[in-house]
Amino acid sequence: MTVRLYRNARILTMDPEIGDFDNGDLLVDGDRIAAIGTALQAPRGAEIVEARGRIIVPGFVDTHRHMWQGVLRGVAPMHTFGQYMENILGDFGPVMTPHELYLGELLSARAALASGVTTIQDLSNIQDTPEHSDALLGALGESGIRAVFAYGKSFPSILAQGTVLPADIRRVREVLPGAVTMALVAEGGSDDEELANAALARELDVPVSRHFSSRMDIAHLHGIGAILPGTTFIHANGLGAAELAVIADSGGSVSLSPAIEMIMGHGYPMVAPALAQPGLPISLSVDVEVTVAGDMFTQLRAAYQAGRQATHGTGQAVTVRDVLRMATVDGARSLGLDDRTGSLTPGKQADLIVLRADRPDVAPVHDPYGTVVLQMDRAHIDTVTAAGQDHVRAGRPVADSSRLLEEAEASARRLRERVPAR
Repeated sequence: MTVRLYRNARILTMDPEIGDFDNGDLLVDGDRIAAIGTALQAPRGAEIVEARGRIIVPGFVDTHRHMWQGVLRGVAPMHTFGQYMENILGDFGPVMTPHELYLGELLSARAALASGVTTIQDLSNIQDTPEHSDALLGALGESGIRAVFAYGKSFPSILAQGTVLPADIRRVREVLPGAVTMALVAEGGSDDEELANAALARELDVPVSRHFSSRMDIAHLHGIGAILPGTTFIHANGLGAAELAVIADSGGSVSLSPAIEMIMGHGYPMVAPALAQPGLPISLSVDVEVTVAGDMFTQLRAAYQAGRQATHGTGQAVTVRDVLRMATVDGARSLGLDDRTGSLTPGKQADLIVLRADRPDVAPVHDPYGTVVLQMDRAHIDTVTAAGQDHVRAGRPVADSSRLLEEAEASARRLRERVPAR
């Protein structure tokens, strides 16, 4: 395993006990962060990287992405939420083969890693057959990304059979590859269906993710015992302070997808109200690549813009530190993974991004948080490392995706032929 010492970097650890470094060193030993500080001694045989002019941050955490749709990337730039449900979930989803799902999943995972996302929750609402599940898991394992595989039913299956998850989820729980853990997706159903899925999550000892909005009654679900600690509530548009308090008190978190929410009409992103709720972790997510880019820089800016707009004149200020925290340590906390990722803390996994801040489009750096959130994008990535494994080095992806891209293009053509235009 690699031993690597980064010297003289600006380091944003996202660990309040350690703080940040204007001119710091970071030592990676295998899959772990071994030390962080100044003037660290390099172990014998270590690779030494001069990182002056670089900013090092934790790997981004995306808490909600429908990765199987990677092969449909960009197909729905004008869709409303209703059109997305009808066209992507209703038309495309049912005709996609397991191999096409594999291609989309792997494409999405590699795109995530190339843009600095080292941990992702895959809202995999396409589990129509065991072959579907195995193809998706195969892609996640091959990619090397740290993933939470959130097992969910497809939209057509829910309409036909209800929201109770199938028995195959128990088999899937036993065959997770590598750095993949599991959650289940509980969509709104009858009280009996909600309780059945809650019981299944308890049996399997896995967390729950659920799309949520003001159309649902959080107090009722909590009252009947259908809300488990650690639940990720996705979007949460329109929820009031009392409802957000129920989520916080239950040990839940909120995952925001500000770019999609504004484009598709989910409602105004809940950045400011969620930040105002004590004890509520807030994370960021891409949601669907059929409409928006699959990088976290887009979400950072969208969250900051939405939060600032909502708080003008109120005395409440959303900061660049707030949104970078959402994309890193609070994302890991939301997924229950903050013991291993989300901050540059010795002992945690070596999940990190090295960003170039020595270019004319970002230098000089006055506030490194502002630089990362508002000045940078994927072009500034020098290195992406997940659990000590490089996925981008010297600005270039390590994996050869040429064959994947050829197959994805062919698959996209076939899908367009099978699905009528809307």
